[in-house]
Amino acid sequence: MGLHQKFIEEINSYKDKKFDGLIESLSTSPSISVRVNNLKGVDVPINKQLVKWCKNGLYLPSKQAFTFDPAMHQGLYYVQDASSMIISHIVSQLAADFATPICYLDACAAPGGKTTAAIDVLPKDSLVVANEYVPNRALALVENVIKWGSPSVVVSKGDTVRYRKLKNFFDIIATDVPCSGEGMFRKDSEALNQWTPSLVEECVLRQKEILSNLWSSLRLGGYLIYSTCTFNRHENEEVIDFIVNELGASSVEINLVEDWNIQTGINTPYYCYRFMPHKVEGEGLFVAVVKKNRVNEDAKVVKSSKKSKDNVKIPNKDIVKKWILAEDAEYEFSVNNDTVNAFPKKWLNHLSQLKLNLELIHYGINVAVIKGKDFIPTQSLAMSLVVNKHAFQLVDVDYFTAISYLRREAIVLEGVSKGYIMITYKNRPLGFVKNLGNRANNLYPQEWRILSTHLPDEIPTVI
Repeated sequence: MGLHQKFIEEINSYKDKKFDGLIESLSTSPSISVRVNNLKGVDVPINKQLVKWCKNGLYLPSKQAFTFDPAMHQGLYYVQDASSMIISHIVSQLAADFATPICYLDACAAPGGKTTAAIDVLPKDSLVVANEYVPNRALALVENVIKWGSPSVVVSKGDTVRYRKLKNFFDIIATDVPCSGEGMFRKDSEALNQWTPSLVEECVLRQKEILSNLWSSLRLGGYLIYSTCTFNRHENEEVIDFIVNELGASSVEINLVEDWNIQTGINTPYYCYRFMPHKVEGEGLFVAVVKKNRVNEDAKVVKSSKKSKDNVKIPNKDIVKKWILAEDAEYEFSVNNDTVNAFPKKWLNHLSQLKLNLELIHYGINVAVIKGKDFIPTQSLAMSLVVNKHAFQLVDVDYFTAISYLRREAIVLEGVSKGYIMITYKNRPLGFVKNLGNRANNLYPQEWRILSTHLPDEIPTVI
């Protein structure tokens, strides 16, 4: 299926030179890029083409067998379109206005690329809340933020209307809103096939609804980052006009470098930025930042008298406390549904409010699952930036054993004592097994396992 005629007519109606060549570019091949996890000590490989606006981003010459690369499952890099990596540059600029750790919301977060990019550059120990409306996508979001390793992340699922209850809660809110997907036409045939003028109209209404839901949760003087992966003005510049004039905001300029070739907005007095595939190596993206300068009349913090149901009594909790690298004063340990959780104490009041108003599906570090008198270490612990590797016996495995582990197959560890063993690949955590002597029970999450029995012709070496 080719481009919808109405889409072509819409683009041509702008009569703006920055669109010259756009239609033709949508039939070319997209670039492939990844962003490395500097929080886990990963450096950008030398002699690679870098993403100009993201210090941790690089282009690959071709698509790799990412599924069969243990490094991706270890959270050492994230496959992300280069245009979307601009979020790290924007958040870095905005966060400079805050001297202390801040409270950040990614309101439409799945699968987690922009969330993890923000984590990379936020002030140390900042609290990140990531929300997703679609349940299956919310599960993918949990997986990706766990792999990235930050202990100060909360994931919620559900409609953004729930955020109306959290008054003046966040310093920065990012809204990569659902859109008509014109900027993804090169990569996603479904986006191309489902496009209609009526879809654009539906998206505009949904975008304004999401923004209205979130606005009271942004504190006075806080920033909102608005982005879409589409080209038309209706979902972009016109929505920024709505935010400024209806919600009460001022447009914020982002510091850009000229040779990045990022384009400005169309017929607008506001600071709006466009990534266009015939101008940059990346997909279509629109982004703008506004600052909240008006408080809603009802914008008082609403507290509930409900109490958390978490059971904070943990038998022999010193066993699991030594599994993370932290002082006693840094983390609060609790039990919820037989799972031992560690969460930064400095954000406990915020966590309480989030629990009372949202549906949380992950927060902090799920350190262990309690089974009888046994504490079973979790994948969340293995991936955490603060896991104490030296609390476990470590076994470094080769590539093929690592893939077997990621398929959740039973593996054999010779000459290794019985008990919980941390499996590493290239000396970085991969996950846990319980070694029984003749075999090892694989503790990798069932829902994360590699399903394919295929192996690539060559071992992937992305980083």
